[in-house]
Amino acid sequence: MTLTADIKKLERHYVPADFAVTDWNTLEPYFKELLERPINSREDLEKWLKDMSEVEAVVSEDACWRQIRMTCDTTDKSLEESFNFFFMEIQPKIQPYADLLNRKLIDSPFTKELDQQQYFTYLRNVKKSIDLFREANIPLQAELSVMQQQYGQIAGRMTIEVKGQEYTLQQAAKFLEDHDRSLREEVYRKMNERRMQDKDALNDLYTQLVHKRHQVALNAGFENYRDYKFAEMGRFDYTKEDCFKFHEAVKLHVLPLVQKINERKKQKLGVDTLRPWDTEAEPEGVQPLHPFNTSEELTEKTIKCFEELNPFFANCLRKMKELGHLDLESRKGKAPGGYNCPLAESGAPFIFMNAAGQMHDVTTMVHEGGHAIHSFLSHPLPLSGFKEYPMEIAEVASMAMELFSMDYWKVFFNNDEDLVRAKEHQLERTISIFPWIATIDKFQHWVYENPNHTVEERTGKWMEILEEFSTKTVDFSGLEEYRKIGWQRQLHLFEVPFYYIEYGIAQLGAIGLWKQFKRSKEQALLNYINALSLGGTKTLPGLYETAGLEFNLSPDYIKALMDFVNEEYQKII
Repeated sequence: MTLTADIKKLERHYVPADFAVTDWNTLEPYFKELLERPINSREDLEKWLKDMSEVEAVVSEDACWRQIRMTCDTTDKSLEESFNFFFMEIQPKIQPYADLLNRKLIDSPFTKELDQQQYFTYLRNVKKSIDLFREANIPLQAELSVMQQQYGQIAGRMTIEVKGQEYTLQQAAKFLEDHDRSLREEVYRKMNERRMQDKDALNDLYTQLVHKRHQVALNAGFENYRDYKFAEMGRFDYTKEDCFKFHEAVKLHVLPLVQKINERKKQKLGVDTLRPWDTEAEPEGVQPLHPFNTSEELTEKTIKCFEELNPFFANCLRKMKELGHLDLESRKGKAPGGYNCPLAESGAPFIFMNAAGQMHDVTTMVHEGGHAIHSFLSHPLPLSGFKEYPMEIAEVASMAMELFSMDYWKVFFNNDEDLVRAKEHQLERTISIFPWIATIDKFQHWVYENPNHTVEERTGKWMEILEEFSTKTVDFSGLEEYRKIGWQRQLHLFEVPFYYIEYGIAQLGAIGLWKQFKRSKEQALLNYINALSLGGTKTLPGLYETAGLEFNLSPDYIKALMDFVNEEYQKII
């Protein structure tokens, strides 16, 4: 396979090259023509599929740019209006056509003549969409698309003052690594006090989202939104019971390791009690890791790091830089979080994040870089639908990149000692992320099984689940009010419900690939590239198999992988 990052924007053959999505009246004729076009042979069907895929790509890219621009600047009302216009005025009118086009495909006698191996997962997704489509859900889904973005607007306005200067909460987090314990505590409390100011607004927003989502599920004939969402997300290969087993495995096999990590931090810092503002800190005399100063430097250093790992990976980032598809630094008015947004026509995706000069930002950059490589590798697939890969493999792309790239992080540091500390930080994060994933996932199961709960009941259940997945090493006494709203930091709950256990499943896959990498870098990278190049054209177990992995959520399998990570961690410390 010849890999090239010299990606070309898809050439249009059906929609005019200069066409732009502005309103429904100019877009509808393409959907109408596709719906009315006769299909008299397999060749007709394949041409029809390509034309439909082209329209999907045009619409998808337009919607993505509206979201990118709005998250880059939540203060610009015109960008918000542009986003809202698409999701309130255009998307709802597309949905009935999408359903009719799906039915036309499934009903065509020539569909069975398509290569069933290549089209299996695509057709399975089409049938799922037909099963879930309800006219009554169109306005609800439009409202949800707009409401979900309110989280970014609320969180994007949050700033605090430290040492006389204003910082976003992402920027202020760097002070939690400072060796001055009183400064850390001051910043921790200020950040949480700032969140407390919006706790009621976020509680109200979440309550509204839960009720609307529950109605969507009822309309589609489901008992609750969790069951609806499992179907919508195409979770064909695991069940809610598998999620519950995952939660138990985390308690059994991961929490004891997190307990030891925290005990070690407590000893390193020489404190009697480990407080939440201590968990990211360094001992007196040890400066926090400072891998870069500017977003430009972060980009260049990541490119150098990827170059050593595989030149193709570096070229992907170079191409994105050349196209202006990177917005990395944190600033006031920018939505929180980080993402890689695939662009269906352009091919080269867009990376958005909130860098503030911390080690965590390096991890985020290589993580999103892994997603970007996935976008590049799947772009040559002939249909947009083939590129809709499961999130459980998408996150393997990103999380494996965090682990693969560790040996090449020396570009970020002047000495070996800092590099070792960076690897230590990464492996601690690899282990300690599991309890938080289990907490968020278990919380969501309860929320949507009990959609009519009160805010008080929600808070009580959150605290109960949080305790279940917390170690006893960190002392939160006197901070209960802050803990009660801890879930509000997680944008996934607001914007992409039930998208979170994927990180846990994918972390297992990433650890499995890293295990391969330790044995043979070449073979592991080949498996990684081969699996990502398939997009969504195989089932989830099939994609894992191509990557040389087992799709397995059993406690025994999780224990074996955690033992491996712990061994590697022990070698470093």
